[in-house]
This record gives sequence, C-alpha cells and structure tokens, in this order.
Amino acid sequence: MTIHLQSSSATGNPAGLPTPWWRELWVLVLAGGVLMGMALGARHVQGLFMLPIIAERGWNRETFAFAMAVQNLAWGLAQPFTGMLADRYGSWKVMAGGLALYAAGLYGMTQAHTSTALVWSAGLCIGVALSGTTFGVVYGALSRMTGAAQRSRALGLAGAVGGIAQFALVPGVQALLAGAGWAGALLLLAVALAVLVPLALPFQDRGAAAAPGPHAPEGDGGQPLRAAVREAFGHAGFWLLNLGFLACGFQLAFIASHLPAYLLDRGMHPADGMAALAIIALANVAGVYVCGLLGGRHSKKYLLAGIYLARTAAMALFLLLPLSPATLYAFSAAMGFLWLGTVPLTNGILAQVFGVRYLATLFGFVFLGHQLGAFLGVWLGGLVFELTRSYDAVWYGAMALGIVAAALHSPIDDRQVVRAGLAPARP
Repeated sequence: MTIHLQSSSATGNPAGLPTPWWRELWVLVLAGGVLMGMALGARHVQGLFMLPIIAERGWNRETFAFAMAVQNLAWGLAQPFTGMLADRYGSWKVMAGGLALYAAGLYGMTQAHTSTALVWSAGLCIGVALSGTTFGVVYGALSRMTGAAQRSRALGLAGAVGGIAQFALVPGVQALLAGAGWAGALLLLAVALAVLVPLALPFQDRGAAAAPGPHAPEGDGGQPLRAAVREAFGHAGFWLLNLGFLACGFQLAFIASHLPAYLLDRGMHPADGMAALAIIALANVAGVYVCGLLGGRHSKKYLLAGIYLARTAAMALFLLLPLSPATLYAFSAAMGFLWLGTVPLTNGILAQVFGVRYLATLFGFVFLGHQLGAFLGVWLGGLVFELTRSYDAVWYGAMALGIVAAALHSPIDDRQVVRAGLAPARP
C-alpha cells in the first residue's frame, strides 16, 4: 500500500496543490533509506579493511582502531551542529554535502601513509560526513515531513531499506577486496557515495526554522532554537536517554570494528567474519522495521530497556558457548535484530516529548552520547587487545553497560512537555 504525505505543505508546497511524485512518502523513505544505508554500510564494513591496511602500512591494530575511534567521536561532536544546519537551512543541503565529504574521506584513506593522515581521512573527514548522512538528519527530515500516526512506521521502513543496503555492501566489498585490493575497494566506494547526491533532493524541506510543516507540535511555533535546547537540557529524561545511548554506541562500534579480527584470532576463516557482518546487516532490516512498528503501539522506553537486556544476554551466550559457525551465525542474527532498532525508538521519544521542530538538533545532542560510547568501544578494543592479547575485558564491559542502560531507561518521563502559556507539545 502506498503511503502518502498527509499534506503537501509539510514539504514547502502551497496548500491545496497536489504532492509531486518525488515528494510522496514512499519516495522519501526509499531515498532516505538508501542514502543512510550506504553511508552506514561503508562504515559497517571498515572492520574488513583493518587487517589488509595495517599489514601493508606496517601499523598495529591500535593505530587503525584509534582512527575509527576518532571517526566516531567526530561524528558525535559534529551531529548537533549538522542538525542545527539541517533545521535552519534544509536537510537536503546537509545530506548532499555529507555525501561529497564522505567520498573525499574514502579517497583520502587510500592516500594515507601515516597514522596522522589516516586519522584525518578515516577519522575526522568521514566522521563529520556521517553526521550529515545518517540518523540525525535523515530521520529528522522524515519526522518533520510525516504526521505522528505515520512517523514510527516511516522511520522503521527507512531503517529497513537502509539495512538492505548495508547487507548488500558486505559481500560486495568482500568481492572488491579480493579483486581490486583494499585501495581499489575504497575508491569504488567513494564513487558510489558521490553518485548518490541526487537522492538528497526530495528532502527540500527548507528547514524547520524556515518553514515548519503542519505536523510540527502545537505550542512550539514561536520557540527559538536556544530555548528548545535549554528546555531539553533541563529535562532529566533527556540526559537518561543520552547516557543509555552511550552503551549502544560502545557495543555496536566494538563489534563492527573488532569482530572480524576476534574471529581470526579464534581460528575461524576470514569468510566467517564477512558472513557475520552480512547476517548482522540482514537481521537489522527486520529488527529496525519491527522496532518501528512496536514503537507506535507500546512504550518506547521499555522497548529500549528490553533491547539492551537482550543484547547483554546474546553476548553472554556467545562467550559461554563453544565458538563455531553455528553459534557465530546465531549471535550475529540476534545482535543484528537488535542492532539499530534503538535509533527510531530514541528519536521517537524525543519527538514525543519535545516535538519535531528542532528534532535534528536535539537528536544530535543525544547522539553525541552514543558516539562517546562508540569512541571508547573502538579505541579500548584495540588498546586492550594490544595490552592483553585478548578482547575478553571489552566484551565484559559491553555487557555491563547493557545492564546499566536498561536501568537508566525505565525512569524516563516520556510525557509531552507543557510550555508556560502554550499547549502541550504535540508530536
């Protein structure tokens, strides 16, 4: 069934005029999902590049891991500001610029002959690019351009489309590594991201500050950005979300960056690492969509708590059971199903509590917590391995953080905020 925007004016069209086909919600979902999936997918497969790059350059795992850690930190630090730019000047401009910067960063990786150059290209350049091509900007634009009744499903569908793109990249990149080498694979990835720039064009929403749509929450029509940020910073639930999201970033970044190397250390074939990442990406398709549907019907904070507990259980079983292809694939399927379902749910809580007008900005601040965790997960993974020749301590830390995150989400007050003299924020 085709999903339509409820009103063309949400995208800046005059009221009463028919919505152009390229502004229909199904187009936005596909375009946003593919754009986001390719950006996340190029990041998802970077663990496959670690061993061939460090072997040719003569680096150790900590060198590569530190560059990836800087990437996650740069992504998080840049996200609030790219969110502000999207809210102020329009999401499509930020997406297009992010894709161009991403392509430049991938090219820069092929030219990096020092650890500093790797940090600049793979770390800073790609990190900032990710902030303009993934959750904060894409989900923020979709949230503004849909009504509350459609939003959770739209975000889930976009995430599922993105998961399919991520899944397709894993065997594709593995084939490129075998046929073109790591540098050739990175160059082809750069070209692929550059040609996606037209997919940003349907998101010409002109920014929430310039042209809020009819689905913006009541009562925030005249609220300036600074007041919205101050309001969120004064809300305890905002900080609980932030702290909980740190655990998410730690877990996902550690697994995505170090799982292939961990499997090789345990005597498994390189193809098993590729298969594990592919299964994670494929299971994520179903997981994000299901979480999007459940988020529209049940308490998002309790769903988030359940995800963190389920991840902890999956990691515990993975470490306790004998390692084999069967246990690896079962673990990958479980983690994949729980992989990015946290994002639409977290985004949904923010929209539910604070409204959608400055959603990209507010999600950017929450996502900073996620990326601080990702920085620690990637970097500590490499550091702990170099010190102990084992990843065990990092696995235990990831499980402990999952339990803490589940406990932090339960007390979140997810009711709509009430602003003095105004109606409650309507998501």
